[in-house]
Amino acid sequence: MSDPGRRKELGLFLRARRDQALRADYGLPPIGRARDRGLRREEVAFLSGVSVTWYTWLEQGRDINPSRQVLEAVSRALHLSGTGLGYVLSLGGYASAAPAGPAADTAPPHIQRLMDALDPNPSFALFPDWRVAGWNKAYAALYPNIATVAPADRNLLWLVFTDPYVRNLLPDWETTSKRFLAEFRAETGQRLGDPDIQYQVERLKEASPEFRQGWDLYDILGFESRERLFHHPAVGVLQLEHHQVSPSDRPDLHIVVYTPSPGSDAAAQMTSLMAANA
Repeated sequence: MSDPGRRKELGLFLRARRDQALRADYGLPPIGRARDRGLRREEVAFLSGVSVTWYTWLEQGRDINPSRQVLEAVSRALHLSGTGLGYVLSLGGYASAAPAGPAADTAPPHIQRLMDALDPNPSFALFPDWRVAGWNKAYAALYPNIATVAPADRNLLWLVFTDPYVRNLLPDWETTSKRFLAEFRAETGQRLGDPDIQYQVERLKEASPEFRQGWDLYDILGFESRERLFHHPAVGVLQLEHHQVSPSDRPDLHIVVYTPSPGSDAAAQMTSLMAANA
């Protein structure tokens, strides 16, 4: 694991997870009178079956080469989820290689045609750094700013944390923005040293206190299809299901699709919204 960026990220991630661990989950008493969170390095090392020195070097980002078995043991000791284990392994160099960066600024024509065919279901495509590669008319009706924002700002994470329209569009903005950040971190762990990723992260730290605070928590989540609520000024609250797929010929692209939630009026609302924007 020679990449210093990955070593540093792994160390900071392990430290954050160790500090946030509930001692009661391990049958351990609080530290002092009030501290019920946080494990000592010695405790994690014991639970992982590694030496305290070795675990300390991991957290310090030393130039060592932990085996897959060691990283799995540490992940188990910290009660990491499957997504967390995958993240740790990717930083240790044991996951599949991250896809190469996009060769263009827009989605290829066949991907755009696919999204167009999904109207009136809002759809957009993302590059690995979460730049928006393309969208259909339904998505432009749901979020009109996508067509007018400067290309340099057309990044989903940037828009979520900096565009007041998005904040008003999402009645659960605080929860959704934190989830997006955690999904972004999980997806880009292997690429945090890439200039495009570093640029977006540093830019967001400067622009958004909420992003800066969330980034330092080191939360990670895998994507899950789920219901999303949108409060559109023209049609009211939309209940949509959030799905994500990747074309087999372009695994570097994620296509996001919003479909009407069962029993909701979202289909009629989207049809009305698109007619009004035609």
